Order: sequence, then structure tokens, then C-alpha cells
Amino acid sequence: MDFRLTDEQRLLKDTLNRLIAEQYPFDRRRQYQSEKDGWSRAAWARLADLGILGVLLPERYGGAGGGPIEAMIIMSAFGRGLLLEPFFATVVLGGNLLTLGASEAQKVLLLPALASGKLLLGFAHTERHSRHDLANVATRARRDGLQWVLDGEKCVVLHGDVADKLLVSARSGGEDQYDEDGISLFLVDAEASGVSRRDYRTQDGLRAASVSLTDVHVSSDALIGTSDAAFPLIEEVAHHAIAAICAEMVGAMEEMQEQTVEYLKTRVQFGAPLSKFQVLQHRAVDMLMALEQARSMAMFATMMLGEKDLTERRRAMSAAKIQLGRSSRFVGQQAIQLHGGIGMTMDCKIGHYFKRTTMLDLQFGGADLHLQELAEMGGLISPGAPLPRMDRPIVGRSL
Repeated sequence: MDFRLTDEQRLLKDTLNRLIAEQYPFDRRRQYQSEKDGWSRAAWARLADLGILGVLLPERYGGAGGGPIEAMIIMSAFGRGLLLEPFFATVVLGGNLLTLGASEAQKVLLLPALASGKLLLGFAHTERHSRHDLANVATRARRDGLQWVLDGEKCVVLHGDVADKLLVSARSGGEDQYDEDGISLFLVDAEASGVSRRDYRTQDGLRAASVSLTDVHVSSDALIGTSDAAFPLIEEVAHHAIAAICAEMVGAMEEMQEQTVEYLKTRVQFGAPLSKFQVLQHRAVDMLMALEQARSMAMFATMMLGEKDLTERRRAMSAAKIQLGRSSRFVGQQAIQLHGGIGMTMDCKIGHYFKRTTMLDLQFGGADLHLQELAEMGGLISPGAPLPRMDRPIVGRSL
């Protein structure tokens, strides 16, 4: 098992880190946050010009043909920089849904526009009652001649306030609203008649929207994939999203750990830097250990995206979510306490990182929910299962 990056992947990582350090400092992020959309269209255009928006898309549609490793690199860099731009909603969620489920004609029409930054997408799937159950969909879809008619309510649609098009899940069949069968996915124009959006700012300063669909008519061309059979697609994309979230959390934790250690080295108390006190050194080491555990599980989740056995992939995603949730809470709490309370203020970056990791912990289910699901699956490694084969020694780390 070799975790070394290729030359192209190292170039991507270095380019992103340099770009964010030079053009996305914390003060400028605040300016972006106060803009109309809550993020910067100019920064989004720069990401498109550099090809970042197309890295994960197939080459034949204007992308670079990247995969989970490239997604991990990008999301980790975005986590360190606390980027506000809708990369996760548009590329990770929307791009993967289209790449894995759309028809050839839909891909030709949409993916090049996405790679060039001209198309913003929102994934309208979560509903108030769903409680992170991907199959719990009450929004209805019914046929009306050659068209489909959608009715329902969606909530926490990330960057749904600015999305040009919404990918909407709706129940077109199945025995009840919890049935994995009978879910379809539609591409809906955000300005279509019957679509209304109420935008708001989330706790971590990003944007989301509640979406209402009332008698929304879409053509048969708007169907993504096959009717009544969208659940496997939605679950696979959710696993890509979980791995991306884990990578972003690692990036944010790296920044919290490094900033805290730097603060301990420079803050003088009782005539000596705080870093001279052994008890605080121990706290810093505990933070580093939690970060390394999280990093390992984020890499594990990324690696398992290629696993064909669905049960094993589900186990891996839940295990990663558990560790990342626990590690991020520990690292964030220690960072705030070791900053002597100023970490809670809006002027200190630490508090913003902690808010972001707290929100990421809750997306696609928090640590407690995934602990319950992993327990119901029998744990990460099923009894009697052989250990994974390791072809090579681990010689480095890629995240």
C-alpha cells in the first residue's frame, strides 16, 4: 500500500496551498463573506482559470480526470483556508451526481460549463424529517404526459441560494417514504415556475437555502438516470461527500493545531512562554495524536471509495465519520482553551475553524449516528474477515 503522491498530485497540492496563502488570507475571507453571495465570484473564477473546478471531472468533458486522491488534496487545502466558495456543493455533490448518473447528452451539456465556473449546482435532497436517512424522501414526482411534476420541501441545500440548477430527489414509486426503491433524481432550473428559495447563513458562515417545489413541471430530459432507481447513485455520491468532508476537516484541524502550538511558543505568562509548561506540552501532543488519527481515517475513507463491496464501504465511511467527529471536537476544544478564551471571539481564527469542523461533523450524519450504524453493521471489521493485504510498506503520507 503506497500513499506517496504522484508528481501531478504534488503540483496540485503545492499550487493550491500557494494560491490560498497568497490570495485568501483571513482578512480577505471576511470581505468575501460580506459580499452579496457570501463568497467571492472573483475567487471562483480564479479557481476555474487554474482548472481546479474541472480536476475531478472526466477529460472528455473539459476536466482533468482526477479521482478521490485529487478530491482529498483539494478539500484538505480548502479546509486549511476556510474557503467559502461552493466547490463542495457544485463539484463534489453536483459533479459526481452528473458524472455517475447523467446521460451522455446531459454530461456534454453540463459538465464543461461546470468546469469553466459558469454553472453552479445545488443538491436538494435533505428533508426536515429525513434525519440523515438517505432513503427517507417524501417529495413527490408524478408523470403528466411527457413531463414530470414535482411537489415537496427540501432543506439545508448547500449554496442553494445561488445555484443555477438544482438536483432534486423525489419519490416516484416505492411502498412508503422510507423505501430505497422508488426514488428518482431530476435536474431542475432554479428559476423555474413553482420553485421558491429562502436563503440563510449557516453557523459556520457559509450559505444554504430551503427550497419549496409546488407543481413544478420538468421535461422527461430532466430525469437523471433511471426513474425509481436513484438511491444507489445518491448513496455512492454521499460516500464521496463523506470522504471529502473528512479531508476538509483534516485541513482545518492541521491549521488549529499549528496555530495553537505557535501561540504557546509566543505567549509569555509568568515570565516564560506558555510552551515551557509541561502540562501544556502534553495538551499539544494530545492534539497532534488526535489529528494523526483523523488523518489516517480520512485517507482510509478515500481509499475505500473504490471498494465494490457496499457493506465494507459503508463500514469505512461510518468509521471515518466517527473518528473525524471525535478528533475535530477534541482538537477544537483544546485550541480554544489553550488560546486562553480568545479563541471564542470572532477576531480569532480558531473559533471560525471550530465552527466549520462542527458543521462538517453534522453533514451526512454526526459521529454518534455513525457509531450506532457501525455497531449495527457489526463493527469496522466483521468477525472472521481477513486483514487487508499490504503490498508495500507505508513510506509516506499524502494528506
